[in-house]
Amino acid sequence: MAIKQIDFGTSEHKQMVELRKKILREPLGLSFTDEELAAEKSDILIAAFDEDEILGCCVLSQVNNEKIRLRQMAVRQDMQLTGIGASIMTFAENLALDKGYKYMIMHSRDTAIGFYEKLGYKVVSEEFKEVGLPHHIMEKELGGS
Repeated sequence: MAIKQIDFGTSEHKQMVELRKKILREPLGLSFTDEELAAEKSDILIAAFDEDEILGCCVLSQVNNEKIRLRQMAVRQDMQLTGIGASIMTFAENLALDKGYKYMIMHSRDTAIGFYEKLGYKVVSEEFKEVGLPHHIMEKELGGS
């Protein structure tokens, strides 16, 4: 398995969009708008591959000079609970740290809070709805002990 930063608009990015659509959007009856996808041009796109086949991915979006936001974390259903998600998170955190960010935040679906807590994230908000599901903002100081 290789985890790497990928470029917007490439065949790897197209695989990433398809995976996110299948895992995160279609179960909710949603898809992506052209505007949502176009906005990713300035984001950091990260994906895990086995040969040329995508296994999981995430998107990092700048909030400010200190904070970066993790979005659209997805792992292929048949590959969940294999450590791929944690490996992607470690890669994303190290990359964000290398780029000078001090904190990573996210809007976590409530069903994923336990996963992120195991990686050191803390809930820092009240519950809110996003894409029709309960979410909480979670945050972690990068490079902390």
